[in-house]
Amino acid sequence: MNFYEHTIVAKQNLSQKDVDALEKKYADLINKASGKVLKVEKWGLLNFKKKIKNYTKGYFLHYKLEGEQKTLQEIKSKTKLDNNIVRYLTVKYKNLDLKTEYFSKNKN
Repeated sequence: MNFYEHTIVAKQNLSQKDVDALEKKYADLINKASGKVLKVEKWGLLNFKKKIKNYTKGYFLHYKLEGEQKTLQEIKSKTKLDNNIVRYLTVKYKNLDLKTEYFSKNKN
């Protein structure tokens, strides 16, 4: 199995309940598609540098996972069809850093 980071950018007009449902939906999807979610980070509502599909902000969800090619294909096919998602990105890694959170709320 390989390590991946998968980031989802959801529409800015979603309620917190919808964002939580979206987080759970993709975590369940990864686990069912022979993958394993190692960590989920909610980065929150962040501004875009440029408009994306007429949106200036988006909710960022960041998954650190372990999976196979089958897992990635399943994530990609479901993400493309989801109307609540503006953008997504998946990056492959040799090792994952599970300790560092780049957008944590309590920075020292």
